[in-house]
Amino acid sequence: MLGNSLVDGYFSQARSDGVLVVNGLPKFDLDTYISGYAGRTQIDRLIHISTHSPPLAIEGLKLAIKLLKQTQDVPRFRLALDILRKLSLEDAEAAQDDAWIEKTSRKVASDTERIEADLKSYKHNLIKESIRIGHEDLGNHLYASGDLVGALKCYSRMRDFCTAPKHIVDMSMQAIKVCIEQGNYMTVQSHVVKIRNLTRGPEEEELLRPKLCVAMGLTQLAAGDFRAAARSFLDCPPTLLNTYNEVITANDVATYGGLCALASMERTQLKTEVLDNVEFRNFLELEPRMRKAITFFHTAKYSSCLSILEDSRNDFLLDIHLHRHVNRLFESIRSKGIVQYFIPFSCVTLSSMAQAFATDERTLEKELVVMIGKGALDARIDTKNRLLTAKETNLRAAVHRETLAVAQNYERLARMKLMRMNMIRSGLEVRGSKASTGQVNAGIVHGQNASWAGNSQKVGRNWGEFM
Repeated sequence: MLGNSLVDGYFSQARSDGVLVVNGLPKFDLDTYISGYAGRTQIDRLIHISTHSPPLAIEGLKLAIKLLKQTQDVPRFRLALDILRKLSLEDAEAAQDDAWIEKTSRKVASDTERIEADLKSYKHNLIKESIRIGHEDLGNHLYASGDLVGALKCYSRMRDFCTAPKHIVDMSMQAIKVCIEQGNYMTVQSHVVKIRNLTRGPEEEELLRPKLCVAMGLTQLAAGDFRAAARSFLDCPPTLLNTYNEVITANDVATYGGLCALASMERTQLKTEVLDNVEFRNFLELEPRMRKAITFFHTAKYSSCLSILEDSRNDFLLDIHLHRHVNRLFESIRSKGIVQYFIPFSCVTLSSMAQAFATDERTLEKELVVMIGKGALDARIDTKNRLLTAKETNLRAAVHRETLAVAQNYERLARMKLMRMNMIRSGLEVRGSKASTGQVNAGIVHGQNASWAGNSQKVGRNWGEFM
């Protein structure tokens, strides 16, 4: 049975992420939000919201318990009950339903025994297709009952009994879904690469490409590689729709791709690769706020862009894949906006800059100090006159340094080529030979030492002339 230690672990994780306290979400409709998903991700997202937002905790847990009663996942049902009892012990729905737990546990055990018996008989018959299907059935059953580790093992065992590329694709797609829930993104990446290396027909390619793009995008997002994640989400075809909503929805693709693009791309790239992207435009139509934010950033209206993002921060913090990266994403977007704003100026007042970014001078000054310290902004702060000034560079000296570096590199390459010519002329070039190492050593022993000594003297004279 899952005890309070696991429940405490959920809450301590929320605190370490810095997003446990999310105050006031009047516009967040939990029923509407969760209706866009299917399968286990509904429950995972509800539990995540409940452990990160006190105002939505009770409602989210009750909805999760209601959905869990339609499944066979007893461990997750107990977890949701434990969290609900921790938050509201007197709630009527916090009482443990022992009858449902006992009935479901018996059914899971009997089904497991039956499927394992069938698999054992298939192995005795030595029919690969039957064994593969048996492992898949057992994996699906364990996945539905909440045993993700056992399900992944069953899916992995299917590999030895796959007789067609389609079988490998099916096995890998099942493993990807489980690994995303586990957070095992290295395995997700390996399975995506495996599928992409297989030969597929046009219809299968059209069906798989959106799923592979978002799976790779989630992997890169989890690793903090926002630029690569943006590329993956931007490459996702609009045919995704609701075909993969047991993992992600089209709205999520617009949100993840838009934020990663804002954090990693220049303004011109935002125009050509995001706003003018015919395929990704279909996703942005589902998230007008994200489209407006990208448009404002492209048109240098940074305060409007940041204002929209701040209004949506609570929603981002409640997303199961995005919440760990929200602070870093926002910091990158804001820093990039400050750099882009300062590029046309040799100096700018802190007051006008603070007004442009909807903040006060003291806060802005602290941000600028951090950015200058990291090397993200090549400027200096004049605290007396309250100015941000660009560093003056001596263009003549810079050209001289570059010219001298080119000349030194040319001289070094020329000396190396002359040395090689002298070595070849002295007979010291090592050429590939069919003779064995023993024959070469024998030749040296039987009289070639004198020739080597003569060549060494020639090299010495040539090197003296070269120097």
